[in-house]
Amino acid sequence: SSDLKMRLAAFNGSSRKQGNTRILLETVCEEVRKADIDCKIISLAAAPLRGCLGCFACRGKARCVAIDDGFNECFTDMLEADGILLGSPVYSADVSALMKAFLERAGVVCATNPGLLRHKAGAAVAAVRRAGGLTAVDGMNHFLLNKEVALAGSTYWNMVYGKDPGDVRRDDEGMRNMRNLGENLAWLMWRLAS
Repeated sequence: SSDLKMRLAAFNGSSRKQGNTRILLETVCEEVRKADIDCKIISLAAAPLRGCLGCFACRGKARCVAIDDGFNECFTDMLEADGILLGSPVYSADVSALMKAFLERAGVVCATNPGLLRHKAGAAVAAVRRAGGLTAVDGMNHFLLNKEVALAGSTYWNMVYGKDPGDVRRDDEGMRNMRNLGENLAWLMWRLAS
């Protein structure tokens, strides 16, 4: 499988393009790249996303045909990747509105076109100030599991604590967990590809 080039698509659900969520995604990607897997970090804030209209016009199309924002470009990255990494800051004890809109629309496109993400590898991470991290991680994991994505785990829950940009680097246990998650995600991606 030396001629096979694997790719991980990492989605940043933060409005801060260079904030704590980006640091977590970069940390996981750093480990994934060591396993000869390409990583692309996609900022959902670059193409502000609207929520789903529930029109189901995406049936049989594998894309959103109702709203012309940045969703289809982001979703194409998800479809073409071998692995999916979701990252969100925690707002009001849950994922950001950007991540929620992305997963809501991706969820409907996948539900009306079954099997689009089947047998990909995935993981979710959250940057959290104090509480709600597990709720955010669970929400992203529920999307992945519901779309037949195999999840990589780590030694603890996939959340790292910090408020201001860069603060997460001081959470040693959380950052170790991110590096371990990257190793496990790369391992899973290669196993699923073999």
